[in-house]
Amino acid sequence: MMSKRFNAAHRGRERSRRAVVPLAAVSVLVAGTALTGCGQQRDADVYTVMNSSTDESYHRWDAEAMARCGEQLGVTIEQQSVPAAQVMTKALRMASSKSLPDIVQFDASEMPTFADAGGLVDLRTLGLSTDDIPEGIVDFGSYEGTYYGAARSVNTLALFYNKDVLDKAGVRVPSTWAELREAARTLTRGKQYGLALSAGGAEDGVFQFTPFMWSNGGDETKLDSPQVAGALDYWKSLLKDGSLSKSTVNWTQADVNDQFMAGNAAMMINGPWQVETLNTDKSLHWGIAQIPVPKAGDDSVGPLGGAVLTVPRTGDDAREKTAGRIVACLAGEKEQLTYALNSWMVPANAKAAAVWRERVPELDALADQVATARSRTAKLGAGWSGVSLALQSAFQSALTGQSSEAALKRAQQRATSGN
Repeated sequence: MMSKRFNAAHRGRERSRRAVVPLAAVSVLVAGTALTGCGQQRDADVYTVMNSSTDESYHRWDAEAMARCGEQLGVTIEQQSVPAAQVMTKALRMASSKSLPDIVQFDASEMPTFADAGGLVDLRTLGLSTDDIPEGIVDFGSYEGTYYGAARSVNTLALFYNKDVLDKAGVRVPSTWAELREAARTLTRGKQYGLALSAGGAEDGVFQFTPFMWSNGGDETKLDSPQVAGALDYWKSLLKDGSLSKSTVNWTQADVNDQFMAGNAAMMINGPWQVETLNTDKSLHWGIAQIPVPKAGDDSVGPLGGAVLTVPRTGDDAREKTAGRIVACLAGEKEQLTYALNSWMVPANAKAAAVWRERVPELDALADQVATARSRTAKLGAGWSGVSLALQSAFQSALTGQSSEAALKRAQQRATSGN
């Protein structure tokens, strides 16, 4: 059970603990592939999709979708699943040996690195339309204005809360930072903390920090701004109140969910990839709301998470065109809705998302959160990885004693210098 929960959590969001591959190395490997074309003979009617669907449920759902699309298009689509943390490195090894699959499902935060090196095909040139996709989700799959990645579904973070615990304490679901801090203080009693979140030194912590940073007017291009410091100070205030466990600096999002389910936290910041696990405990009555904002009326701006389907540049125009048709089918309105209902994610297609809202009204607040969410790589592209690493270090320093200003000043220096 632990293995499944770990994998499911990593499937649903943009993953942590990935190997950081130097951009120069990516450029050399990918450019070589693009110039020399495919280095292997391929079956004309067999196409390969590499993804991270190692979890049994996701692998089965993807296999079923690929079978439907394969039948529709008259081809065979084979799935090659590798652990999430290995997708980029595996793709690079395959690029160097000129054996790239026809389609690669990259984590959206990694796609810009491959695109920057010239390794991906513009999906619009393959006939894919973005007419029914919200602008923020188009940006999610784009790099420097070019649409390289089609999302089937997206996710973001939200505030989960234990309905029974809040009702018993007479606490209303908070919507502002002040309300969240007060509610968390009130709900902290005995072994139960008011709130659980991930502030670990990995991408999980950065993913969870962005809603606080962005909603407070902060920006990843200037980590040492007062707005970013204010968001980090807010986290520190929750820790000082005792509303957060000191272990939060080590927790992943899966750990946070474990604490919530064990009754050790009345509320948590987490994502829809946890819903399948939450629903295994029929005695747990949980609700979901948008992440509280600094003051009433502010937009709650969370991070878009998920993966995108891309077509690697192999030099075989005919195969790339068919691969584009496969992506269009897998990311089509019908398949998106099926995939989203299975995985508890939000369809990227606006029409499919409207149907999804009707089918899963308990997650309606998540769809509202997605509507204002944005991609972490929208402004920095491949440069996001350096900012993420800098922020990870800043959390560890600030939440264990250093001032937010000093920690973030160092983070900005690291992000700028690359050291």
